[in-house]
Amino acid sequence: MPRLVIFDLDQTLVDRQSALSDTVAGLCRAHALGPDAEQWLRTELADRANAADFARLREAFGLEVPAAQLWQEYISRMASSVTCRPKVLEGLAHLRVAGWTIGIVTNGAGDIQRAKLAGTGLTDLVDGVAVSGDLEIRKPDRRLFELAASRCGVNLADGGWMIGDNPAGDIGGGHQAGLRTIWLRGRLWPEDLTAAHHVVDGVTDAINILLNETWE
Repeated sequence: MPRLVIFDLDQTLVDRQSALSDTVAGLCRAHALGPDAEQWLRTELADRANAADFARLREAFGLEVPAAQLWQEYISRMASSVTCRPKVLEGLAHLRVAGWTIGIVTNGAGDIQRAKLAGTGLTDLVDGVAVSGDLEIRKPDRRLFELAASRCGVNLADGGWMIGDNPAGDIGGGHQAGLRTIWLRGRLWPEDLTAAHHVVDGVTDAINILLNETWE
């Protein structure tokens, strides 16, 4: 039976926050946007970004540049700024050698999330990806996990693991999907949410748990 593990993307496999900071600063320099616009972007894009955000930016600050161009610039800058640590890439490669099937479930717009995957080299290390923007559903919706499993060529009903930093979206969603879970601590944990099976400081710790897992 295939061994399935599904990962979250942002702040689990990749450092979105650092990339976002660099991208916003660079975008503002390129278009001579002042501190007010920069703060607006940092606030509006804190959790996610899509093309509509840049239409609102254009209107709010009277920019002449088309919103579509701003969005494409954002995607390009994020793809070149986002990083996945070498130890994480190595860990995923070891999982594949050990027989694990690797999926990603991520909230966000399809074009930006896939640009991050390509820019970090993750595309070649995963078997299937489900992005919320493609279906207009978001974690913790079970259907997104089912899609990821299907794209990995496995059945979600056969079980597996979910690893992520978001308590409700990743861990709560993983539980609803019938998966065992590993939480990357950092955010506040809701009192009414079922605990994760493991709690770790980083994704490499989670990968090591899987590499030492006895699969029955």
